[in-house]
Amino acid sequence: MPHIQPLDTKVAELIAAGEVVERPASVVKELVENAMDAGASAIAVEIRRGGMGMIRVSDDGCGIAPEELPTAFLRHATSKLRTASDLTGIGTLGFRGEALAAISAVSRTEITTRQHGAVSGAVLRLEGGVPGEVQEAGAPEGTTITVKDLFFNTPARLKFMRKDSAEAAAVHGLMQHLALSRPDISFRFRKDGQDALHTPGDGKLLSAIYAALGREFAVTLLPVEGRGGDIGVEGYVTAPVHGRGSRSMQVYFVNGRFIKSQLLTAAVEEAYHNQLLKGKYPGCVLSVTMPVELVDVNVHPAKTQIKFAREREVFDAVYHTVLDALTARGGPVPRQEAASLTAPSRQDFFQSMDAKTWREQGAASSGGKKPVWDTEMKHTVRLWDSAPRSAGETIPNGTPVETPVGTPMDRPVPRGPEALFPDAPPERPEPSAPVPPPQREPVPAEQPPMEQQSMDQQSMEGVAPEEPPWRIAGELLRTYIVCESGNGDIYLIDKHAAHERVNFDRLRSQEGPPMRQTLLRPLVWEPGKEDAALLLENLSLLESLGFACEEFGDGSLVLRELPADLDPEDAPAVLEELASDLREGRSVEERRDRVLRTMACKAAIKGGWESDARELRVLADRVQSGEIRYCPHGRPVAVKLTGREIEKMFKRIV
Repeated sequence: MPHIQPLDTKVAELIAAGEVVERPASVVKELVENAMDAGASAIAVEIRRGGMGMIRVSDDGCGIAPEELPTAFLRHATSKLRTASDLTGIGTLGFRGEALAAISAVSRTEITTRQHGAVSGAVLRLEGGVPGEVQEAGAPEGTTITVKDLFFNTPARLKFMRKDSAEAAAVHGLMQHLALSRPDISFRFRKDGQDALHTPGDGKLLSAIYAALGREFAVTLLPVEGRGGDIGVEGYVTAPVHGRGSRSMQVYFVNGRFIKSQLLTAAVEEAYHNQLLKGKYPGCVLSVTMPVELVDVNVHPAKTQIKFAREREVFDAVYHTVLDALTARGGPVPRQEAASLTAPSRQDFFQSMDAKTWREQGAASSGGKKPVWDTEMKHTVRLWDSAPRSAGETIPNGTPVETPVGTPMDRPVPRGPEALFPDAPPERPEPSAPVPPPQREPVPAEQPPMEQQSMDQQSMEGVAPEEPPWRIAGELLRTYIVCESGNGDIYLIDKHAAHERVNFDRLRSQEGPPMRQTLLRPLVWEPGKEDAALLLENLSLLESLGFACEEFGDGSLVLRELPADLDPEDAPAVLEELASDLREGRSVEERRDRVLRTMACKAAIKGGWESDARELRVLADRVQSGEIRYCPHGRPVAVKLTGREIEKMFKRIV
């Protein structure tokens, strides 16, 4: 066994640096937070080559005394903590005393500083953590730190750096969050010699949002402000009609610190319950203030993850503040209140009259028109019989039949529901009411003989038509297709999920780029500067997916061509999801599949839509044949109720 020995000081410093400095954005975060703690009113950040070439952070804060410059670059040297008890009340952004030591250990660093009122300033240069001599220099009040050649002495780390454009986008996103955390500070961000962000520093959060996240997002916001005990919540949230395609526009601060919190995300999204379209997410910029002793910020080196001492109270404060803002705007009444306000009393609902009198009163109250409840019932369940019938023919109870128009099949006839549900129990009871065999209309005399028809149909379709061992019994809630098999089993098919899978399989099987539609009026879209930068750096990927877009200036994109299956209104949501995947570093194949899934979902028929009987027939045919079993997101497209289970529900069998 090798001997245990202490690490060399240099190696230990490099390991420690790796915990704090992961990428250029980590360097910018530490330096800007130190500038904010120094009382700066204006902070300027400049990067080159995504930050790998150069990072410069300048501020007009209090500055550093020349004699303290070497100490500032020692590990665990800080001006913000004195005793262990201070850890329970941290109110500053930087406090560990590791940032400057870690940054200088993996770069060539220069710091120039002058305190307020001092005649001259000082400069110190370090290479690989080794400091030179402190020299007197002319400098403006404040501090400027320049970091060059990041990871020059740790080449293994360079292999894990992403493209310069991706690193620059990460720095840009970080600067947006920092600017939003302190609207009273003017932030300026320059990337390769061009201004990418500039906030006014007027103390107004909406001004910072406008400058950092764009006008298109800012105009959709509603102000929120509330308090639960000693927990305050304020900021802005998007109106429900302006739901986003991803959570990328959810920004949270706790006591001025940008954080990532599943608790706050859950609280906000719960407040939007039943107010957003499926697949949409709220956007927000929320600031939570609370006593510092109730927050533990010392749980992660990057300090973006924190722990709350009273999670339930934080959740309730955020949830009720957002919900109150949405309700005051005229949104839906909260679920608890809605139930008590809309539930009819038993005396009004259960009328003491016969059915004929009730129908007559319903018609009289509606001015002779058909009662609303009657119309709704008609559209809730629609029934079709599998046997063709002549016009005006009625089923035995005398109700006219809505007969679908038949279409020839373009694939092999399904072999029954067993192909879709192979794990179904083999033993099945005989149906109590067998499905009658389909009736056929007589063939008119002018048609060719049946043999000739069969040959013609086989030459066109390749197979002889057969009657499937199931029938469509109807549609529930305009969402679920009801199929009855020959042995009495019932299948409920989600028509949206089934159509989504059909679209996805078709899009994925296409060779080459998909068919496109050229927009008569190009779509100008403002996704946010970070997302726009990511998309513009991946134009070749967008081209392969059927998008033709280009930069329109100031973080905006103009879309000129879209995939033929995609509605222009849905294009921003698809591209937002793609930008999120690019930010997370997913593989090209994963990105393509996720975009195709989103496109398939947007192009599919929706639950609640009126569907033609022929559409339902095609979808049911593909599901019952076993061709489709799950939607692209993994949800089942059909559920099964056996005849035995149904009879047990009604106590017909034990």
